[in-house]
Amino acid sequence: MAFTAKDVQELRQRTGAGMMECKRALEETKGDKEQAVENLRKKGIAKAEKRLGKQTSEGQITSYIHHNGKVGVLVEVNCETDFVARTDDFKTLAREIALHIASAAPLSVDKDGVPADAVQREKRIFEEQARESGKPENIIAKMVEGKVESYYKEVVLLSQPWIREPKKTIGDLVKEASARVGENIVVRRFVRFQMGEE
Repeated sequence: MAFTAKDVQELRQRTGAGMMECKRALEETKGDKEQAVENLRKKGIAKAEKRLGKQTSEGQITSYIHHNGKVGVLVEVNCETDFVARTDDFKTLAREIALHIASAAPLSVDKDGVPADAVQREKRIFEEQARESGKPENIIAKMVEGKVESYYKEVVLLSQPWIREPKKTIGDLVKEASARVGENIVVRRFVRFQMGEE
């Protein structure tokens, strides 16, 4: 299947990849745009993961206030340069993360931020539930481990399924944005306010 310069341009707009990368991707997939998008995303995410150690001292603090005025969020999202921090791509990511936090109410950005007492409390509950089922000890340990991982997916921002597209996590969303802009992006911290809650 042949492709045109217009196809290359369209692929570039969809993925944010360079012109030559898009041309190569279309050549590799014999003009199949969807396969080319998938291949470019995989390569971009791989590149983004290589950038994980890069210092992120730029970025922005974004806010979101729900229309009823009862939930509000402040989130700090960092990147490597001020140039990227001012792009629409970066601003959109920060807004999407703030909106997600308002909706999904995570406890922390990553596993390390989940309070240890909350994890211990959940472990105790899971152990009691597993023991009541009459399973042997070695099975109970595995069940508890699995339940704790599920708990993290519920309360850790980067592990939560994105509210707009549940097949992706917020971590995936950040990696994809990082691949598009070519810089390391980090969600540094957030605070969520809800009326009547401490």
